[in-house]
Amino acid sequence: MSLQPLIAKVGRYGVIGVAAALVHAAVLLLLGLVAPLWISNLCGFLTASLVGYLGHARYTFRPETKGQRFARRWLLLQFGINVSVSALLPLVLGSWMPALISTVILVFTPTVLNALIWSRAARFSLKRQQANGAKPVLHADDLGLTKATNTAILELAQRKQLSSASLMVNGTAVDPAVAAWKQLTGSPKLCLHVCLTEGPSLAGRASVPDITTPEGGLNRSFLQLLLASCLPRTCRSRRQLEQQLRAEISAQVETFQQLTGFSALAVDGHQHIHLVPIVLDAVLDLSQDFNIHWIRTTAEPLPPELPWGCWQMIFTQGGWLKWLILQALSSLAAPRLRKRGISTNAGFAGVLFTGRMAGTPLQAAWMELKSQSVRDHQTAPVLLAHPAAELTEAEISEMGKDFPLSLPFVSSSWRQQEWEDLASIRLD
Repeated sequence: MSLQPLIAKVGRYGVIGVAAALVHAAVLLLLGLVAPLWISNLCGFLTASLVGYLGHARYTFRPETKGQRFARRWLLLQFGINVSVSALLPLVLGSWMPALISTVILVFTPTVLNALIWSRAARFSLKRQQANGAKPVLHADDLGLTKATNTAILELAQRKQLSSASLMVNGTAVDPAVAAWKQLTGSPKLCLHVCLTEGPSLAGRASVPDITTPEGGLNRSFLQLLLASCLPRTCRSRRQLEQQLRAEISAQVETFQQLTGFSALAVDGHQHIHLVPIVLDAVLDLSQDFNIHWIRTTAEPLPPELPWGCWQMIFTQGGWLKWLILQALSSLAAPRLRKRGISTNAGFAGVLFTGRMAGTPLQAAWMELKSQSVRDHQTAPVLLAHPAAELTEAEISEMGKDFPLSLPFVSSSWRQQEWEDLASIRLD
């Protein structure tokens, strides 16, 4: 940056900084007449923080932010750092420090910290605007699960509102799904949706007795497989489980190839089961034999402009816990995929609001993914949804028998809401 723009920026920062400092000092001094120092200082800081948050975004760093607010994560970061400093600093200074000097330190320490925080926030905003982003892929899971999922997914794909879908080859309506998919123009992408937690086994109970019920239904949960991933690789039960997982996944891959005619495969998993380490091991072991060239990961950035009501939904519906687990599993999976030369998506959305990707969350996720950079061995970001029509009584009965875990999810009215909102989302 040349000298003149730097001086101008420092001047703008000074104006907002002085305004925030004056607000801080005024609140501190006024409340100090009736409240303890640490309380009055904290209130002064919180008030001044809002002044700085808006002023620096819309005035000081306007070239970087285009006049928009900083992402709220920076405000939360500022609060976290400065609340700690503002609460602890008066205790450190104590009564031995002269009142005037103490007040100056209390006021300007957060100001200096804020300069560092808002500068980084501005660089973050500029980086998002300059990102070499690719248009996100709208993707639907569970094609083939039921006629209801087929109806919604195929209608959206026909209207060019979906770029790809995942086929569940042990679903109750897989054959009509494949037949209809082949009739679509433009050859939209189709992925294998590996399913290990429910539905009929395609390998047969004789080959996979430890992961099926006596009736031949798959029954290993996400948690069970995650815990099995912690067993030593030399453990006999783990080796036996790995062998059976490979057998079942191989059977599903072969069925997928027979149905679609694809020689190269893209893979993801029902309930993201493919990211569990012991399952990913099996998929990677089979990757060369079946030419698996792409595996979905779920590294999901936090949309910066979500309203507080959406954050409340994230915490009350448990999306935050699922997000944390899958973030960790994706971070473990990514280097392994690169080492094998297998591509993955640059970004992802659909875990924080699993089952409720409609309305504001859908729009916010789409805008966030548009700013994601795409690196080597990466494809465009993926926005995941689960649209479906309303289930019939016959479908409910059939799902209750073979897919009891998915029944409450697929029968939710949110499936139709996602279908409706995906049909109307602007893809520019």
